[in-house]
This record gives sequence, structure tokens and C-alpha cells, in this order.
Amino acid sequence: MPRTTVPLESHRHAPAVVVVGAGPRGTGILERMAASAPELYADALAGPGLDVHLVDPFPAGAGRIWRHEQSPLLAMNSMAADVTMYTDDSVVCAGPVAPGPSFWEWAQDLREHGDPDAEMEPEVAAELRAVTASTFPSRRLQSHYLGAVLREVIDRAPAGMRVHLHRTSAVALTEEGDDQMVGLADGTTLRADAVVLASGHLDATPTDDERALADRAAAAGLRYLPPEQTSDSDLSVIEPGETVLARGLGLAFIDLVALLFEGRGGRFVPDPDDPDALRYLPSGREPVLIGGSPRGATYHSKTHYQLRGGRPPLPRFLPPETTDELIADGPVDVRTRVWPLMAKEIGWGWYHELFHGHPDRVRCGWDEFAEAFAATGHDSPQEAALIASAVPDPVDRLDLAALDRPLEGLHASDLASLQPLVRERIAEDLRRHVDDRYTPYLGAFVAMLSVYTETTRLAGSGALTARSRAVDLPWWQGFFNAVASGPPGFRVRQLLALARDGHVQFLGAGMQVSLDDDGFHATSSTLESGDRVTAPVLVDARLPDPSLSRTADRLLAGLLERGEAVEEMLHDEDGTVLRNTGLLSVRPADGALHTAGGEVHERRFAVGPHTTVKVAGAFTRPGMNAQSLRYNDAVARAVLASLPGPAARATPAA
Repeated sequence: MPRTTVPLESHRHAPAVVVVGAGPRGTGILERMAASAPELYADALAGPGLDVHLVDPFPAGAGRIWRHEQSPLLAMNSMAADVTMYTDDSVVCAGPVAPGPSFWEWAQDLREHGDPDAEMEPEVAAELRAVTASTFPSRRLQSHYLGAVLREVIDRAPAGMRVHLHRTSAVALTEEGDDQMVGLADGTTLRADAVVLASGHLDATPTDDERALADRAAAAGLRYLPPEQTSDSDLSVIEPGETVLARGLGLAFIDLVALLFEGRGGRFVPDPDDPDALRYLPSGREPVLIGGSPRGATYHSKTHYQLRGGRPPLPRFLPPETTDELIADGPVDVRTRVWPLMAKEIGWGWYHELFHGHPDRVRCGWDEFAEAFAATGHDSPQEAALIASAVPDPVDRLDLAALDRPLEGLHASDLASLQPLVRERIAEDLRRHVDDRYTPYLGAFVAMLSVYTETTRLAGSGALTARSRAVDLPWWQGFFNAVASGPPGFRVRQLLALARDGHVQFLGAGMQVSLDDDGFHATSSTLESGDRVTAPVLVDARLPDPSLSRTADRLLAGLLERGEAVEEMLHDEDGTVLRNTGLLSVRPADGALHTAGGEVHERRFAVGPHTTVKVAGAFTRPGMNAQSLRYNDAVARAVLASLPGPAARATPAA
């Protein structure tokens, strides 16, 4: 994308906003600002106008995570039809709805009316031509969609709104009077009235434990790869044939598998003995990868089907009104007061899809079941009896414990005997997420998105007990990620092919790692004999934990040092520190920054996973009244409301 260059001094009389981060979150804020500016800032647009500066060292639109310059093997974990950056009629927000193309609509339009070969490399153009609604596109192709979205957002910007792109980093944020001064790595200083920090996942310096582990490993001649974006890891330190321990089985692990096997020249081909399976043809450069985690199994596969019974009527048990009552009645313990409602909501989504999409597998009508289900408490004998009588096949009954702990009750005498048991469970999970006989899983997923919205409101309200924020919310986030953020089915098939040939093995649940001069040693609670694996390499296959105090972001580090930003600390009733979340504390309603003095800075905002307001992703499925789009709208309107009127900026600053 060509850079729009407008000398700063030429519009110093105009209000200005700096958005630090030009990836999907920054683009989403810009889109909502452009939509609401004609309503909230019409006088300024008609006069001096409004300057918006997007600052990012990575390509605008895509940002770091979705940048084009990464392995073509790395894919999205969303289907093409399930990705959009735009509001639609389902989105309930204060700003105007401004529809735009989803990924799938963009891809269809480009190949039917555009020229993919003129816009992208041949291999990416070929992927675009082959993509379907149910394809999981590569991140490189997604980068083109996000770039197209940003271009369209800029084109849609109202007259008087000027957008400037700065391909560099923001390294400082200070004040001169009411002006926000944003220092850039290229030596430029941007003068603004408001700043939005939309940097996404932040790099952090290692923890004390990680630093000590790295030092001990280096002294013993071993190698340790700390948490980071897998696409940025130096995997060349892993030698062919070596045993490698991976701690973590989420999406970073899936990326690690792709890069260490297919990325080193191996190939997957159809299995002639099983049309639903793959075989792996090794290149000879592979390591042996042994993975484990607290749960011991990979995230649940993405669903590959659509709802057969229509979207469930949500929310039912945890609507905004109930959340408001909980907030007013705090402090609230999640496990005792909120989880029963959350579980009922997830069950409501599951059984609505079962009864409407598969009526031949139930013994009564939905209206009868729904009334009785609503009248019973979660996990009560009455609920269990109702479900047993109405749903004859146990496979059709929601089992939240099994979703949360896939290897519960599984034990093996040694590593070798454990492998077929774990493979069997992963294969069965895959089957249930690709065979449309099991669409209730998608009903539960849709309900979990509704629940996530309300738990986010609760978390940001201050109404939860500190212990719930320290313990219950991290558990819920992990459970949500495991169910809702899993890999595409093709990745699971690849993983199973590697596992069948011993290239990838599983340690089980409750992984524990130790270190001595002989290597890293790992075992798990699943292995009854205490059988352990020894390896010269350990990879922490996950993103770094958020930490404002350890951030590598110079701008945020400066704000924290001066008390102009604050890291969230959770204290028990007796004052004991329960947990340092590492998150940047912001006002829940609009992302305005809290300061160390307990105040709120009305012209500094932040949005993203590094803040205390959690939203489920920077982009979303169409038609879902997505929390991310609603929050972008709230932040964008708060930014516009914080700006001075045109008369206040009529004279250039001295």
C-alpha cells in the first residue's frame, strides 16, 4: 500500500488522533471512527478537518501477526466464510452500521471481477482461486484481505478526514499541555489530541524463571526456546533426529508442527487405506516432537459444518440485564453465582441445535424440553433426569467436563502405550467436529461466544471477587480457547499422521519439566510409572504472558515508569497479592487508560489482548453481533468525543 504523506505542519490547526498499531484492531478503530465522525464531529470535518495517523512497523492492515512475510504453511483457524471486519445488521452499537465484504465475499468478487495475478504472487493468487467458503485460508492470503479492508476504510472516510500511514514504531508518548506528543522511531514527533494504543500481543522480556532456565540450559549445552510467536522463532537450532519437548498444545504448538515437518520438506499424501486420513512422507530432516500441557490434548478441532437448526435464541440465562444485576450486587464469585448461568447458556445452545437440527434423536419437542430445562438448576438431579429422558444417546448429551479435560481418567504404564490412547481421543474429537451428525458442538460454541461477552463485562466492571479474577477467569479463558480457538481439521489430520509414525508423541495431562546436566526431563500425571522423556531442547510453545512491567514496548514502558499507566494487580481481602495479571488497566466502557493515581486519562485509550478488556479476536464471524465490533465502536466514539471543537484548534500551536 502506498504511504499517504501529508506534512504534519500543514494541518496543525486540525484535531488529530494517533492510532498506534495498524493491524486489524487499529483498522477496526479507524473504520468505526470514519462511520461516526459525520455524526459526532461534523463541524470539524466541514472546517479544519480531522487527521488520523496510523503507526506500525509492519504492513498496514495486516500488522505483525497477519503480515505477508511469513511461511505459506501457516493458516488461519477460521473458515473463509467466518471472517469479517465489518458491522452488519446483527451488530447492536451506538454508531451507524456500515456493511462491507467478508473474507469470502472479497475473495469471490476479486476472482470474478478483479485480477488476482496483478495484486498478489502467483501461489497466493492460485490459493485465492481455489478457496471456498469452508476453506481455512493461509495467513498470507488473509493479509491481502486485511490490506483491502484498510484501503476501503480509507476510501470511505468522510470528506475532511485525512488518514496518514507511518511505517515505523511509536517509541514515546508524552504531553505538552493538552497535546499528546507521540515520538516515532524515525525521529518524527506527531502532535495529537487523542491516542489509541492498538498494538496487539506485546513482546516481553523473559520472566525470572525463564531467564534462569535459559541460563542453566546454556551452561549445560542445551537449548531452550522461550514463549514467543512461533513464526518468529529460530527453529534452525533444532537438529534433525533430535528429541524436542514442547510445553503447550495450543495454536503455537500447531504452528510448530507445521514448520518442523512440512516446513522441512516433508509431505502429506492421502492414505490409500483410509479416505479420511493422511500419510506423512518424511524428508529426513525431522526431529521427534513430544508435547504435553496441563490438559494433555490439543485444542478441540474447529467445526466444519453449519447449524442445521438455525441460530439459537441467545442470550437466555446470562443476558445483559442479569449481568447488570450481578454488577450492582457485587462482589461476585464466578464459580458459585456465574458459572451455573454460563453452563446453562452453553447447554441451551447445544440442545437448541440438537432438538431443531436432529429431531429424530430426541424424545420430545423443543418447547417442552426448553421449559423444563429452564426450570432446573445446572448440574442438578432434575436436570440430569430431564436430559436422560429426552436425549436417549449419551453421545448427544453435553459433557462440559469432557470438553474441559479431554484426557480425564486416561492412564498408561509408559509413553509407548499412551500414544494410541491419545490418538484415539484426538481422532474421535476430529470426527465430531467435521461430521454434521454432531452439529450441537457448534450450537455450544455459538453460546460460548454469547457467554464470553457477558463475562468480559463482568471482568471489567470491578464486581468480581479478586479470587475469581485471579483463578476463575484464567480457567474460563483457557477453557474458551480450547473449545473455540482450535486448529482446522486438516491440521488435526496432519498431526494424527505424524503421530501414527512416531514423529509426534504426547506426554499426557499434567506435564512436569525438570533440568539437569543430562537434559530436560518431562513426565506427566497420566503416566502411572513415572516414565519420563529426556531431550536436549525445550520449546515453550505459547505466547508470552502479558506483562506491562516486562514489556519490550518502549512507549508503554515509559508510561508505566511515570505512573501514567498501571498494571493490574489482584489483591485478596486481606491485602495479599493473588496475581499480577500483567495487563494494562483501562476503563471498561471505552478503553481509557487508568493512571497510578487512580484517575482516568480521557485522551489516551487502549484496545487489545494486552488490556484488561478481553474481546474474542480482532475480526469475527458475520451475523454474530460480535463483541469486538461493538467495542471498537464504543472506543472510537469515545475518542471522537474526547477531541476539542474546531475553534479550540483554530490557531496553530506555538
